[in-house]
Amino acid sequence: MASQTSDGNFMRNFWIPVHVLVPESAVESSDIDVDGPECPVLVFVNSKSGGQLGGDLLKTYRALLKESQVFDLGEEAPNRVLSRIYANLENLKLQGDQIAIKVMEKLRLIVAGGDGTAGWLLGVVCDLQLSRPPPIATVPLGTGNNLPFAFGWGKKNPGTDEQSVKSFLNQVMKAQEMKIDNWHILMRMRIPEKGACDPIPPLELPHSLHAFHRVSEADELSMEGCHTFRGGFWNYFSMGMDAQISYAFHSERKLHPEKFKNQLVNQSTYAKLGCTQGWFFAPLFHPPSRNLAHLAKVKIMKRHGHWEDLSIPSSIRSIVCLNLPSFSGGLNPWGTPNKHKRRDRDLTPPYVDDGLLEVVGFRDAWHGLVLLSPNGHGTRLAQAHRIRFEFHKGAADHTFMRIDGEPWKQPLPVDDDTVLVEISHHGQVNMLATHESKSKSVNDPSSPHHHDVEEDDSDDEESKADEFRKFGAAETFKIPDEVDLAHLS
Repeated sequence: MASQTSDGNFMRNFWIPVHVLVPESAVESSDIDVDGPECPVLVFVNSKSGGQLGGDLLKTYRALLKESQVFDLGEEAPNRVLSRIYANLENLKLQGDQIAIKVMEKLRLIVAGGDGTAGWLLGVVCDLQLSRPPPIATVPLGTGNNLPFAFGWGKKNPGTDEQSVKSFLNQVMKAQEMKIDNWHILMRMRIPEKGACDPIPPLELPHSLHAFHRVSEADELSMEGCHTFRGGFWNYFSMGMDAQISYAFHSERKLHPEKFKNQLVNQSTYAKLGCTQGWFFAPLFHPPSRNLAHLAKVKIMKRHGHWEDLSIPSSIRSIVCLNLPSFSGGLNPWGTPNKHKRRDRDLTPPYVDDGLLEVVGFRDAWHGLVLLSPNGHGTRLAQAHRIRFEFHKGAADHTFMRIDGEPWKQPLPVDDDTVLVEISHHGQVNMLATHESKSKSVNDPSSPHHHDVEEDDSDDEESKADEFRKFGAAETFKIPDEVDLAHLS
């Protein structure tokens, strides 16, 4: 009995009164502290992730928390959930509801799924442009789990029993907020006279790629005679060898989902695909004419307003633009440059909030295995605030691209037109990090660069339309008409 009382008291830290979440609900008084919950949470679960784990985890969270706090992403999109809840919170705030005000101040989000699922929620939170965006914790339910690993949440699929979930909630309550950079990706190509240039997903568009889609004709980004796509990423954008293996993996999983029921089997299949596609013997199976230096012209912006050409070695078959120090299951392709490299090439460690992407290249799968050694890293090509890839007619009619674990096959020009991919910095979002976080902030007092942080330039360029600075994951949140703005502080 004492144990049950103790568990009940612990869970009260996370319970949100129903009237705060559901409009026109009766106000509860029995199970909520007058000061509101210490750590109010909303939980979003991809019930299809991790085989049966997603569904089991959904049941456990609903058993421990109020059902109105836990959402299945297969049933309702996060932008609809958050828009509805924040509309009610703003209305209660107007009425002077102190619990609602404190929930808004302390709210934390939990997302359980793969990296693509986490990216979907991050895009929604950014696009809603809430007055006080809640920080986000990630439960590793995918195959690579790079996002959770980068912030100390681990990379192995979690237990789904009540004790495991309570342990995770305890970590969420103790976690520290950490800002990370957002990256906007714009892709534009002229409508071809024949054939197609639309991104080709593995069999069907993954739900987490909703944030990467063609813009409408009414959108300010739209250009006559062109297809324009946009999206965002928080971990990495990659192209070439690794994206092709990922595409094959996702295609196989879509065709035979019954074979991908646990993380170990998924990782084993991933490794086999790397072998069967010839990336360990790349010079034999993949001609140099298809290497990235022959496919794309690359420009980078190290200093605001100044583009320069980036020379890509002819042997590079895969390129990764990295925001977090976690790739391919927790590996760090950039590593930590020694003091000589920092001085001679003006390189820095991979901070997650410095407005810079680390650009790394790989020759083949053997080169990738170097990351398993203590100080291993890929070919460091550059650090940049913005990156532009221009694809012209060449030896290949397609390449493979990937953002935060979600791959697609990208047709390339068959005539004299260009496919343009441009990546630019777009503000920051709040994550939750444990004491085991691999990610480092440039603002950490121990960082040698923490006094030299360059300001974000996302608002400096008047040519950027407001819509360019969104990811397309959600409409901007607007306070409902019935709420009197004059009374909102």
